[in-house]
Amino acid sequence: MELKGSITVVTGGASGIGRALCQRFAAEGARGILVADMNEEGARAVAAEVKGIAVGCDVGVEEQIVKLVHRAEEAFGPIDLFCSNAGLATKGGAESSDADWKRNWDVHVMSHVYAARAVLPAMLKRGRGYLLNTASAAGLLTEMGSAPYSVTKHAAVAFAEWLSIQHYEAGIRVSCLCPMGVTTNMLAVDDPHVNYLKLTAVPPEHVAEECVKAIREERFLILPHPEVKEFYAYRANDTDRWMNGMRRLNKKIRGQF
Repeated sequence: MELKGSITVVTGGASGIGRALCQRFAAEGARGILVADMNEEGARAVAAEVKGIAVGCDVGVEEQIVKLVHRAEEAFGPIDLFCSNAGLATKGGAESSDADWKRNWDVHVMSHVYAARAVLPAMLKRGRGYLLNTASAAGLLTEMGSAPYSVTKHAAVAFAEWLSIQHYEAGIRVSCLCPMGVTTNMLAVDDPHVNYLKLTAVPPEHVAEECVKAIREERFLILPHPEVKEFYAYRANDTDRWMNGMRRLNKKIRGQF
């Protein structure tokens, strides 16, 4: 898919990867960009940069996803590319509150479900459309510092896989973005596991560039950190050995950072 002349929607677009995606799509010649974010003021600022429109949106609420899709269609016409990108970071394990587990589930999984429900009917009718779902390398490997984040990102990858398998022959293309550390507000905390991610963190502009390449090639997995592919293969090839290595790494991180 080429982005020139396209109509795109980006959730979580006020900052970080979302903002970089909006800027990169504008540089590629997208005809219309809708910037959605809970931070409506930030969304308006990005929309002004890319000559798009802004919508305040909590992606964990289906009615708000439906409204932003209608807004994009009213302003620009049929949506070519929906980037379900919004995310959050929480710490904790099994003891995390039900509220934290639910919020992670709503934002990291159901937001993708709501987006697909909202845009797929029109895309299927036209016989074309593109979904870019942001997950995480944690969805292919794990996030040692957060069970809610890791579990829901695994589910996000699984849903993206299902969408691609189910709708490919109908002309729908799906990409799943799985970065490790990215220099956004999500890394702006002092935490051992986050500090470890900072060692190999890449800027959001690099992530956006990799997304544009993958969309052009209609490639499913987007890995801004190429080493993730090696780790993922290692995990599948010898899971117990990989788990032992991760246990050692977890112990080292807790002691070093």
